[in-house]
Amino acid sequence: MLDDLGRPGRVLLLGGTSEIGLAILSSLRAPASTQVLLAGRDEQRLAAAGKELPFSAATVPFDALAPGTHQAVVEQVFDGGPVDLVIAATGVLTPQDEVEREPMLAAPMIDTNFTSHVTTLLTAAARMRAQGFGTIVVLSSVAAIRPRRANFVYGAAKAGLDAFARGLADSLDGTGVRVLLVRPGFVTGRMTAGMSPAPLSSTPAQVGAAVAAALESKAALVWVPRSLAAAAGVLRAVPRPLWRRMPR
Repeated sequence: MLDDLGRPGRVLLLGGTSEIGLAILSSLRAPASTQVLLAGRDEQRLAAAGKELPFSAATVPFDALAPGTHQAVVEQVFDGGPVDLVIAATGVLTPQDEVEREPMLAAPMIDTNFTSHVTTLLTAAARMRAQGFGTIVVLSSVAAIRPRRANFVYGAAKAGLDAFARGLADSLDGTGVRVLLVRPGFVTGRMTAGMSPAPLSSTPAQVGAAVAAALESKAALVWVPRSLAAAAGVLRAVPRPLWRRMPR
C-alpha cells in the first residue's frame, strides 16, 4: 500500500520499455524492495530495462494489439498480490504523412494509444476498487487539447485517452483509488527521433521527475513543463482560420 509519501510497494508498467515510463520508475523515491512488473512484447528489452532499475523487476508478456488478452494479463498480475501503482505508458507515434498515404496505419496507432489503455485500465481499476487503494498514472499529451493538422490522428487518440482518464477518475471518486493524468508537451526521445523539438519541450527524465513529485503531492493533473498549462489555454483561444495555418 502507498505510504504517507505516496511510495509504492508493487508497480505495473504497461509499456515496459517506454522511456517515459521507465523514467517515472527511476524517479520514484521508493525502497529497493519495491517490485516492478514490466509488461510488453520484447522479453529481451524488458529484461535489460529491468536491470537498470533500482528495484526488483520482473517481466510480463503483454501485447497492446491483442485486446482479447488484456483482461487476463492484468488479472494475473493482481492475482499475484495487491498492486499499488499502475503506469499506463504504452504508446506509438506514426507520422501523419505516412498515415495519410496508408490509412490502415492509423488503426494500430489508435489501438495502441487509446483502445489498449481502456481495456487494461478498466480491469486494473476494478481490481484496485476491490482492494480499496491504488493509483493509476495515465500519460496523455498536449496534443489531446486541440487537434493539429500535423498530427490529428495521434491527437485524436490522445484526446480519447484524456477523456477516458478524466471519466475514470470521476468513476473512482470515493473508492480510495486515484487517477493521475499527465499532459506532457513535445518529449525529446526515441519516439520523436528525427523531429524538430517544439517550444516547451521536455525530456523523459523531466517528465519522470514531474510525475514522481505529483504522486507525492496527491495531484490529479500534471503538465510537463508546468508552464504548458497556460500555453494550452492560449492554444484553445486561437481562431480556427489562424490555427489551420500553423505548421505544428
